[in-house]
Amino acid sequence: MSRPRPAAEGIAPGHFPGPPVAAGHVAPCPRRLRALDDAGWALDTTAASYVWEHPYYPQYAVPRDHLAARLLERSRPTPPAADLPDHVVVPLHDDVAWFEESERVHGHPRSPYVRVDALRAERTVTVRRRGSQEVLARSTSPVAVFETGLPPRWYLDPPAVVWSRLHPSDTVTRCPYKGVTTGWWSTEDQDDVAWSYGAPTVALTAVAGLIAFDDTRVDVTVDL
Repeated sequence: MSRPRPAAEGIAPGHFPGPPVAAGHVAPCPRRLRALDDAGWALDTTAASYVWEHPYYPQYAVPRDHLAARLLERSRPTPPAADLPDHVVVPLHDDVAWFEESERVHGHPRSPYVRVDALRAERTVTVRRRGSQEVLARSTSPVAVFETGLPPRWYLDPPAVVWSRLHPSDTVTRCPYKGVTTGWWSTEDQDDVAWSYGAPTVALTAVAGLIAFDDTRVDVTVDL
């Protein structure tokens, strides 16, 4: 079994290191894992593992004989480097509800090496249209979301947003750490610049109903 690569030393300020594990890495999943589809429970096990087919996030590897035949048909072999005989990888599909214990899993399994914190901050966050001075939002009390390996993301209270400059989008996205979005918004010249989680996961309840902006599509500045 491979081991996580050690964290890099001397990381430069503003630089966020890449994934902490290599492809083929395996870690135990001590949580009860269940999968529910239209025909009923297709999996109920405490013998799953996390396996990394690539460095970015894990998939579930489960014993073949713990899977209902209909879910086994949708599985694939584990990576050779994982050394998990009699296990298969089961990707998450939208038509199957997955649960760790009694909490729903969205998108892909959560990595045991990723931590996500949501902290109320005293910072001034200003959001402008890309390349413009037109303000889309400004807040002095955002919620900062810190996720391992990623830059901070800033969630703003709805009154901080200039709603007349946004219009709703039909986009829906899923995040294993935050849940399913309940709203996306675009500007007149850029699609999907902002989103919200109306009912996020228990760990991220601090961002419920708040608005985040994609800093690759708009200009976001943060001052002390």
